[in-house]
Amino acid sequence: MSLHSSGRGRLGLALGAFGATALLLAGCAGGGGGTATDDAASGDPLIVGTTDKVTTLDPAGSYDNGSLAVQTQVFPYLVNTNYNETEVVPDLAETAEFTSPTEYTVTLPEGLKWANGNDLTSADVKFSFDRNLAIADPNGASSLLYNLDSVEAPDDTTVVFKLKAENDQVFPFILTSFPGAIVDDEVFSADAITPDQDIVDANAFGGPYAITSYDFNKTVEFTPNENYQGLLDAPVNSGVILSYFAESSNLKLAVQEGDIDVAYRSLSSTDVADLSTNDDVQVIDGPGGEIRYIVFNFDTQPYGATTAEADPAKALAVRQAVADLVDRDAISEQVYKGTYTPLYSFVPDGFNGATQVLKELYGDGNGGPDADKAKATLEAAGVTTPVALSLQYSPDHYGPSSGDEYALVKSQLEESGLFTVDLKSTEWVQYSKDRTADVYPAYQLGWFPDYSDADNYLTPFFLTDNFLGNHFSDQQTEDLILQQAVETDPAARTQEIEDIQARVGELLSTVPLLQGAQVAVAGTGVDGVILDASFKFRFAPLTK
Repeated sequence: MSLHSSGRGRLGLALGAFGATALLLAGCAGGGGGTATDDAASGDPLIVGTTDKVTTLDPAGSYDNGSLAVQTQVFPYLVNTNYNETEVVPDLAETAEFTSPTEYTVTLPEGLKWANGNDLTSADVKFSFDRNLAIADPNGASSLLYNLDSVEAPDDTTVVFKLKAENDQVFPFILTSFPGAIVDDEVFSADAITPDQDIVDANAFGGPYAITSYDFNKTVEFTPNENYQGLLDAPVNSGVILSYFAESSNLKLAVQEGDIDVAYRSLSSTDVADLSTNDDVQVIDGPGGEIRYIVFNFDTQPYGATTAEADPAKALAVRQAVADLVDRDAISEQVYKGTYTPLYSFVPDGFNGATQVLKELYGDGNGGPDADKAKATLEAAGVTTPVALSLQYSPDHYGPSSGDEYALVKSQLEESGLFTVDLKSTEWVQYSKDRTADVYPAYQLGWFPDYSDADNYLTPFFLTDNFLGNHFSDQQTEDLILQQAVETDPAARTQEIEDIQARVGELLSTVPLLQGAQVAVAGTGVDGVILDASFKFRFAPLTK
């Protein structure tokens, strides 16, 4: 089934490394689609532990890995990627292809049903995308739909996406990610985020699982959805219980003692190293793609647009001085024991167009810090030192080492004598609200890609209407991002991706720090843990 009309070559993506590093344990389910059967799953439910909290079950209101970890189990997607593959292929859809340079047409099988028995038709698909754009929640992913003009549903099994720009190389990938989740139009609100319990009570699920019990950020119980039809095989287990832990130390103890079957996000590097020597568990590595970075709010940072001393040149100098002073190698080795590696650009290693532009622009020119250079930058802009910088991080969302990571950043900035840093922390549920409400002048974020393309490290961050909500806007950057998304020449697209990084490297909307891999720990009797380039941990293949 074609995803592209004739004459449109596949993306020239450097993704071969992902297939090589993805680890597939024996006994996992293969792809191929199918509905759940009574004898397909048996035994007790598996228990998966995590510290990664949910923001909301509603796909229109979340853009974080903790929420996606639940959504990917229970909502259907038109297209997706199979286990250990990077090609976008039909999932819920029967066919999906470009029928013109600005039209992407999807056909659905007849007779699809939600877990609650409601009909699943093209009307649900149109409703899902229309509401995502209408709600435009600041914690949602509607910014990824920047090229979507409208959605038509001419009959119950046909959906036509009308795009603004021709030859969109990225749109099929976007459909596999956050805004691609389809929801039940008889349950969800058209213009507001639907409460979690309302979704659960209505059994409004169409993925491999339904949720049969839900205690917000404590436990979620998943049961195979007998109405599921899609790309992936039906679950081979009788169900999964997702258990949330407040502390990663307790998560480590639980998997070590066999109280849970799998621990996924987030164990400390020290815990992972310790568990690697334990014969009772297996440590499973997956391909990289996670990044950690500092975000600057262009309104509220020192000399930001809404501050009493607003001055764009001084604000830029502050950001540049931070980039001159951070010592990524020290953070990598001292805090993460090398499990995260220094990141000197915006697109991480392994993706098409990745560069190391920040190594050349800042610090000593070789990746190390340079206090003299930072001082000269601030003096040239007329900035009075020390600069008072408020810096925020989340102690529960990005793993237990976040406190050590940001204490070290604070130390590196203050040792120069150029900054005084007010370092504070807030737990994730509140943090995710505050950061888009201009509460934090500078703050921590991490990122797992939604799809395996360099665009996913550019579009969500640096368009004017971006996920960060940090008031960054630059027309040159905007034009380059929109241009690369429709560029059909692989070499030209690679150059454009490099040019975007060079431009953003000068402006520093964010300061990337580290790149890391995926890690899960499971009991030795557990099979089917697949950490692949989809960056989605899917429960259906798990067995023990």
